[in-house]
Amino acid sequence: MTLLIFGNILWIIAHTFKRLLPNFRNSLGNAGKGAVAFLIIISLVLMILGYRSAEYIGVWTPPQFFLHINNLMMVAAVFVFAIGHTKGRLRGRLRHPMLTSVKIWALAHLLVNGDLASIILFGSMLAWAAMAVVLINKSETWERPEPGEAKKDAVLVVIVLSVYVLVSGIHWALGVWPFPGAA
Repeated sequence: MTLLIFGNILWIIAHTFKRLLPNFRNSLGNAGKGAVAFLIIISLVLMILGYRSAEYIGVWTPPQFFLHINNLMMVAAVFVFAIGHTKGRLRGRLRHPMLTSVKIWALAHLLVNGDLASIILFGSMLAWAAMAVVLINKSETWERPEPGEAKKDAVLVVIVLSVYVLVSGIHWALGVWPFPGAA
């Protein structure tokens, strides 16, 4: 559990460094980008290793039907994440599509995982994403991008569904069947 907690703390520090100490971050130049990227990679490794090795400590037992809600939320999370990268009409609908996606992802996983390690991992990611939105909104203004072509939105839907199937397959390969019923 220690690796998980340390990884989460490192993730939050690396991601908020630019907002909390902007002058210091700017003084580092491009070397600062590399250092932050390195810290983020280390934090991910620590979180994954810490989560996978954490002892199961049950806190609550989620109802089985929450899996359906989780899966719908995960399609939404992938879609919202993709909105941040589209060139279609949906571009610019959300100011923080990636952070909103993280919040949906974290909440969805909190619904179906009632153990302490999951609550620490997904709860801290939810709190970080909410805090990041506040910090970004306070530090910079937003200029909404112009919407693009409608056909790009159709491509977006195909990509979202493909990514969702891929993510589900990765969960299955890691031993977590993400759908209700028998695997």
